[in-house]
Amino acid sequence: MDSAVEQQFLQDTQLIHPPAEKIGVIVVDSFPALGTLAAMRFIEWAQDHPEGVIALPTGKTPEHFIKEVTRLRDGWNSVEIRRETEAWGIDPRRGCELGGLHFIQIDEFYPINPLHHNSFYYYVNHFYLEGFGLDPDRALLIDCSRIGLPEGRTLEDVWANDEVDISLRHRMARSRAERQQKEVIERVDQWCVEYEDRIRSLGGIGFFLGGIGPDGHIGFNVRGSDLYSTTRLTTINYETQAAAAGDLGGIEVARKRLVITIGLATITYNPECVAIIIAAGEAKAGIVAEAVQAERHVRFPASALRALPAARFYLTRGAAKDLQNRRLATLSASPSPEDVEQVVIDLAVAKQKKIEGLKEKDFGDSPFAAGLRAAGLESVREICARVDRSLKAKIEAGTHTMANTIFLHTEPHHDDLMLGYLPFIVRHIRDHSTRHYFATLTSGFTAVTNQFMLRQCRKLKSHIKSSAFRELEVLGYFDPGNRVFRNRDVWQYLDGVAAGSRTMKDDGEMRRLYRNLVELYEEEDRQSLEDRIEELINYFETQYPGKKDLPYIQQLKGMCREWEADCLWGYFGWSGESVRHLRLGFYTGEIFTEEPTVARDVAPVLKLLEEVHPDVITLALDPEASGPDTHYKVLQTVTEAIRLYEGKSGRKDLQILGYRNVWYRFHPSEADIFVPVSLNMFALQESAFRNTFISQKSASFPSYEHDGPFSELAQKIQVSQYQTLKTCLGREFFNEHTSALIRATRGMVFLKKMSLEELYEHSRKLRQSTENL
Repeated sequence: MDSAVEQQFLQDTQLIHPPAEKIGVIVVDSFPALGTLAAMRFIEWAQDHPEGVIALPTGKTPEHFIKEVTRLRDGWNSVEIRRETEAWGIDPRRGCELGGLHFIQIDEFYPINPLHHNSFYYYVNHFYLEGFGLDPDRALLIDCSRIGLPEGRTLEDVWANDEVDISLRHRMARSRAERQQKEVIERVDQWCVEYEDRIRSLGGIGFFLGGIGPDGHIGFNVRGSDLYSTTRLTTINYETQAAAAGDLGGIEVARKRLVITIGLATITYNPECVAIIIAAGEAKAGIVAEAVQAERHVRFPASALRALPAARFYLTRGAAKDLQNRRLATLSASPSPEDVEQVVIDLAVAKQKKIEGLKEKDFGDSPFAAGLRAAGLESVREICARVDRSLKAKIEAGTHTMANTIFLHTEPHHDDLMLGYLPFIVRHIRDHSTRHYFATLTSGFTAVTNQFMLRQCRKLKSHIKSSAFRELEVLGYFDPGNRVFRNRDVWQYLDGVAAGSRTMKDDGEMRRLYRNLVELYEEEDRQSLEDRIEELINYFETQYPGKKDLPYIQQLKGMCREWEADCLWGYFGWSGESVRHLRLGFYTGEIFTEEPTVARDVAPVLKLLEEVHPDVITLALDPEASGPDTHYKVLQTVTEAIRLYEGKSGRKDLQILGYRNVWYRFHPSEADIFVPVSLNMFALQESAFRNTFISQKSASFPSYEHDGPFSELAQKIQVSQYQTLKTCLGREFFNEHTSALIRATRGMVFLKKMSLEELYEHSRKLRQSTENL
């Protein structure tokens, strides 16, 4: 049956753009619009199937879907909601009663306590069974505490350290404990078979809504999964572990977890299933394009959904940007200079040719390059010459430094600046006519693990017994308001870095941690603080990884990150007066974060602008729904503060520099300044990161793209960007350049220069795509 809701979006476009696309796609303008479309389609389906079987996703992906279904249900009888649903083709007289639906939990980590707030069992109970008014008696849930365990035994009894050795499924047990574990695995496997049977006995899933993971996974059906897979206990790959690290309290925990997941054949068992995959943001564009356009293959789990006539991808424009036929249609209409540059660069890289060596035949081999010719642009030679000149001009811009300039470098998290464009900062710091301020806008506490804090507190417990520490107390050294002593913490630590002395580094580190406790607890009495340290040790020993911390623990973790930033900029001679920690209030650690407000979040940034009067302001410039949503919210906050500052000061000459780092990167066509990076700078980046961001050295919350510290990934990205330019311009341009700076180049940092009006326009468009405003 055709969907009236979907027809609202398909009036001016088609569902599938052949031959490239092999599954239906609907593209909307914004992330909230994605939630509205999915919510309306869900309610439309539920009206037609009041006792149907549904499976809904967990995590951050369904945020707007959940909010929209809740909004519509709560206001169903209001005039406004009735008009809205009628406009979507839904009959409001049929009601919005969901209590008759059967709910299927899609997946769960194993083992995990179902009472833990980071379990999917807890999530679906809170947001779906309670939030949507579903009947618990009609729900099939995955409660790990009730699956496969012998009577009287708990998950903790069977799985020491929450670690499951899945090889026991096929090998002989070597001990009594292993015999019990092998038996439990067999029982879990049998439970999975029975779970699958129960789903099929209901006729299979009628409405499936899911996201798509960084490797293309649907549910926990990761890349390489059998397209005919059923419900099972299984392992997951690194990309999926990295994506789950934030929920589970670190990659160390995620590596140990198995998962229970329904299979791809579970989803497709009912041929009438409405299976919808929702994806937002340019960061998902590549994996979405493969899922929609590639041949049916185990590398692309979502390709299994093509067996369902009603399967769809609901996408934002950013997530759809790599869909070939849709991009071609846009390109052929009116290619911008940036479009032209992107196509030519991509063609040169694909052909592994210098841009000036591209010929008419090369253009003919690419549908996008051929589209440029069809649009009536200049000759191939003229197009290539223009792009070649543009890239060289951007490199030239990156070799210049500004003098007599005040910089305000802003970052959402404490390592965003160094991972984004440290080479640019260092080269400008060397000009002593410049002044620099470094502002971190959030507390960043979610990046600090309990295990790290436990090690720190145990170290402090031992350290404060030293006579040297007692002498500092007598001096009043730990007065939180004493800036001189506060800076001395940093200098002591950096002296230890220079000397290669673990003792000196520990001394500086523990001085700051003790100072933080004095400030946090407003205590100066040693015995009271020793008691507090014991309390903290007990807390970090007993809290399960991934649990939301108490506010004062969040503050303490954030202070540890602030210490790291102080040390980083101390590396280059900047004291605490130049390093600002704003701790904006929207950053709370909730799964669905709050929106920034002017009074709470914009006001502190405006105050900082009025204090330092910068000439250049830098900010993280990630596209819609790419990377942490903290980046987007910080961008909107800083933009609004700049707008207010411009209005108050009358300054229209402010220069804006946008940067990206490990979460997303500029295409060369999008950036204006290419900053050369030498091997010497790479060594500095790596040393500075490992010596200052001590909570991040173990990469507990890594990128799915790299199994290691972010500093390694940043270098990998910068090298890749250089390799792209070397292909486009030829190695001779770099190796035989008259400038030693260019000859020494082995990496590139990309920056985007903007005027105030360009920033406002960029921010406005981004806000439209993210908030539907």
